[in-house]
Amino acid sequence: MSIHLFGIRHHGPGCARSLVRALEALQPDCILIEGPPEADELIRYAGDAGLCPPVALLVYAPADPQRAVMYPFAEFSPEWQAMRFAQAQGIPVRFCDLPQAHRLAETASGKDAEAETPERDDAMHADPLRWLASAAGFGDTETWWDHLVEQRGDSLDLFAAIAEMMDVVRSEIALPPNALESRREAYMRSMIRQAEKQGHQRIAVVCGAYHVPALKQMPSAKSDAELLKGLPKIKLAATWTPWSYGRLAFRSGYGAGVEAPGWYHHLWQRPEQAGLYWLTDVATLLRKHDLDASPAHTIEALRLADTLAAMRERSRAGLGELQDAVRAVYCYDSELPLRLIASALLINERLGQVPASVPTLPLVQDVQALQKRLRLPVRADTSELALDLRETAHLEKSVLLHRLALLDISWGRRLRVHGKSGTFHEQWQLAWEPEFAVKLIEASLWGSTVADAATACALSRAAGAETLPQLTALVEEILLADLQGAIDGVMRRMQEVSATTPDLGYMLAALPPLVNVMRYGSVRGADTRALSSILDGLVMRACIALPAGMRALADEAAAELMQALVGADQAIRLAQRADYQASWFTALEQAALHDATHALLAGRCTRALNEQGHWSMERTASQLALRCSHALSPLSSAHWLEGFLHGSGTLLIHNDELWRLIDTWLAGLPADTFIELLPLLRRTFGNFAAPEKRQLSERASQGSGTQVPLSASMPLDETRARRILPTLRLLLDSTPAQEHA
Repeated sequence: MSIHLFGIRHHGPGCARSLVRALEALQPDCILIEGPPEADELIRYAGDAGLCPPVALLVYAPADPQRAVMYPFAEFSPEWQAMRFAQAQGIPVRFCDLPQAHRLAETASGKDAEAETPERDDAMHADPLRWLASAAGFGDTETWWDHLVEQRGDSLDLFAAIAEMMDVVRSEIALPPNALESRREAYMRSMIRQAEKQGHQRIAVVCGAYHVPALKQMPSAKSDAELLKGLPKIKLAATWTPWSYGRLAFRSGYGAGVEAPGWYHHLWQRPEQAGLYWLTDVATLLRKHDLDASPAHTIEALRLADTLAAMRERSRAGLGELQDAVRAVYCYDSELPLRLIASALLINERLGQVPASVPTLPLVQDVQALQKRLRLPVRADTSELALDLRETAHLEKSVLLHRLALLDISWGRRLRVHGKSGTFHEQWQLAWEPEFAVKLIEASLWGSTVADAATACALSRAAGAETLPQLTALVEEILLADLQGAIDGVMRRMQEVSATTPDLGYMLAALPPLVNVMRYGSVRGADTRALSSILDGLVMRACIALPAGMRALADEAAAELMQALVGADQAIRLAQRADYQASWFTALEQAALHDATHALLAGRCTRALNEQGHWSMERTASQLALRCSHALSPLSSAHWLEGFLHGSGTLLIHNDELWRLIDTWLAGLPADTFIELLPLLRRTFGNFAAPEKRQLSERASQGSGTQVPLSASMPLDETRARRILPTLRLLLDSTPAQEHA
């Protein structure tokens, strides 16, 4: 009876290749792999051709899916190759790590094994090999391990060397005991003893290299049992799920990640010519983006990489040498092409596949079936999807994306559509994240199909909503997702909340989503008749509450309310209902003319009445003259102007009378008052579009405004007069002062 320990790096192509050769030479009759025992039944799928890495074992608590853990595998992961070897040879294989049933139970109970560990050198514990890498002349552990292990081709000798190295690390660089690691190693030893009792003669143990010394020294079974005694336990389930190379990289936050999974993929596929093929991919990528990359570049880069490797006394060019060569030959020492290469080739957003035969939850199966039927490819990198909702297939794709979004699975992100009118165009950016597998399991609590789960989730959100904007936004999501089963329940909740909502801001904020929903009805074929009565009542109540709701407000509250007012005004225009507009104009007029209305809101109401032709330009000018008169405080006038000019300076450009009135008011302000109001005025004019500010500046420089005559007793002081020019140009965002000096 013999036990063979193979210490590996969890995602190393050299380790994986050497492990396969070692297993072929050893021909074990039992293989134990560091991994979750809850997934033992899923190992058999590793031999299925439809299970294409990168994939991950997902272990989760059915009662609380947020408690989950992933075990990712790439094709070049030694554990994956061990599973494939065992399935091909018919060798018994199982996982031997401490069950997640204990580890997740400790997390749920608030106990943390790490908290039981005394103080230690955290950096050393996180990367115990970094001192060896430094002693060997390498700047980081990744590059050192890559040259020492991943580019070697021997088998049993390699693992003997790794075991000896780890003995030194654990004995010479003594670390304080870690409770979790001690329990994990105790459980691994118990699994080895169990395999011995079952009569296996040649036992192969595939584990992280750091654990090898602890598994070589077998203490008594009683001492290991004491370490594992009394651990809490919960019920778990497991399945296979697609993973991506991006989630195998260090930058994703994955603790056992590698720096460049895309490069390791080349090392696994073509170990002797990995550099050549990788540089060819670099040239292809650069040419795709219209950058210079000829075959001569590739030849020179390969020669330079080999030369650098020889100078650094390394057996072959590794990733560091290749990157240095690419920088010098392709990129001319520029960082921008390197960023492109890092994203596309070092990481390489490759996404794995899981066959339908793998057992999973009904909701996951429903999503997979819809993705296949609608021909929506599941990819880790981003892709664009343009939809015309007048086509049935496109409408079904839109409905699926909106239903998943309602379940907090943001597979698609809606983009603004440029150059196309109407509500029947949608532009999406798709990117599938491996974490969506956990979210699908969480959503399974709502139902077994996407439609049922989204409906139940919408009804639950409606029951918990306390404000009208929350409900109206939810109604919009429901209509976009075509959830007819949720409409009645949400409508009832909306009627309850709207009847008891006194807040004007909530009522105004609720109008835009409702009006948008009414527009969606025609293109999506949704029945929006139930919404019509609610919208009628909400518009009427908002119009009644608007004049009084704008009085006696603080500046901050007025600014918040103005945003809701602008949105509601646009919604009333969009609705194109004469009865809505009549009531709305009456309410705006009452608010604009009342002295107690906050000046900011009164100015905005005046602007809305003028833009829609309800007030003539003469009446608007009269109101502006009144609000900018010296009878009112300058601060009130400045607030009124901010509301009146909010978002656009077109009125000032094309109307001489308004320009003259504002110019006269500004010119008549005392110096100290003008300085006090300058930040507010700067904010008002600073929000204009650049062409508007340029035209206003040109008009001001032409002196078309009203000039205030100087009295005979106050002669013109040109030196003092020139001092205000930089401030005026700053106010109007004009050209630099030195250009006019």
